[in-house]
Amino acid sequence: MSTATKIERPTTFEQLNLNEAVLAAVKRAGYVKPTPIQAYLIPRAVAGRDVLGQAQTGTGKTASFLLPFYNAWKPNGGPGPSGIVLAPTRELVIQIQEEAEKLAPPNFKSVAIYGGQRFGKQTTAMRAGFDLAVGTPGRILDHLGRGTLSLANVRFAVLDEADRMLDIGFRPDIEKILRRCPSARQTLLLSATLPEPVLRLAVRYMINPIHINLSPKKLTVDKIKQTYITVSRENKFDLLLRVLEREKPRQCIIFCERKLWAQRLSDDLSEHHVRVGAMHGNLAQNERESIMKSFRSGELHIMIATDVVGRGIDVTGISHIINYDLPDDPENYVHRIGRTGRMGKDGVAIAFVTPDQGEQLTRIEVFINKQLDSETFENFEAVLQKPVDEDGEPKANVPVFGRRTRKYSNRL
Repeated sequence: MSTATKIERPTTFEQLNLNEAVLAAVKRAGYVKPTPIQAYLIPRAVAGRDVLGQAQTGTGKTASFLLPFYNAWKPNGGPGPSGIVLAPTRELVIQIQEEAEKLAPPNFKSVAIYGGQRFGKQTTAMRAGFDLAVGTPGRILDHLGRGTLSLANVRFAVLDEADRMLDIGFRPDIEKILRRCPSARQTLLLSATLPEPVLRLAVRYMINPIHINLSPKKLTVDKIKQTYITVSRENKFDLLLRVLEREKPRQCIIFCERKLWAQRLSDDLSEHHVRVGAMHGNLAQNERESIMKSFRSGELHIMIATDVVGRGIDVTGISHIINYDLPDDPENYVHRIGRTGRMGKDGVAIAFVTPDQGEQLTRIEVFINKQLDSETFENFEAVLQKPVDEDGEPKANVPVFGRRTRKYSNRL
């Protein structure tokens, strides 16, 4: 695996070796200048190299892998598509498909393939002929098993949000799909982080890929104001109402750990805020699509979401993230707050921390190398509980980055 040398960053799409048809599509889409990941990845992909692109979500990765494909695309005379994009969630598949249609050259057809939608509808679209398949691994495999999809002519394959797909457990499915694609293809892998399973995939299924790493050294965006509020479990909902009243968010995502909790919170909150919707795995696909459409249009101001669907929500107008339930995995905290502060805009992230989650909060702070500021609301104060070891003995306070030591208390 090779790493790109430091070169001057192109500042216009005309400098990226794209043909006139693609440049015209870029102009129609309203893109003025390439983002960093587009500027560095596109020329290498246009040159035919396999590329491992590492960048945070919300940085323009979708266009960075679509435009090189369009640049080399020719009508495919054989069965099946000439390109395939794999993504972890239905919402992300739909988002990529919308971008693909916006940037597509004339007579180009793409099909979104994901669960929750009838097989017949997808099969009918594929029988009409198409050039690009955008899908979730599970549904792609279903079509391969039924014989309704062929990957024999794929020349271009993309794994988007590869780290998230591996988190969900898609690695066996991904490998089965890539084995069905011709070995003589170009492969791009996009990932916010590069855990060992992602690197193993790169070594096995990519040919001497160039590694472009544009992930910030700090895991969180400086422009995101991050705070936490300690609160007892029974007072969380009332605190949420107070926070929303104070903040008056332009658009807000509130994260819950469980699907049932997300729906209950949405039902309760809708009695106070009219424009509220829930996004979780128990919803029918048409409901999820309708809610996402309303959120993207601004009709919905508040979205209650779980982590599984949270990675598919890419809306630039999100001003606030509220961690109603603190995530167990510190990395999920990073992905959650990354929904705000998009494309250089400011954002606010507020975490609700119950008295028994002091150690959990500290793990997040260690992971992001930043100590969150505490804020209080009158009549909602709660004191963090001191962590204890396996024998029930109090643990020593955990110093965080030399600024100050978090003070815990055994009082609830």
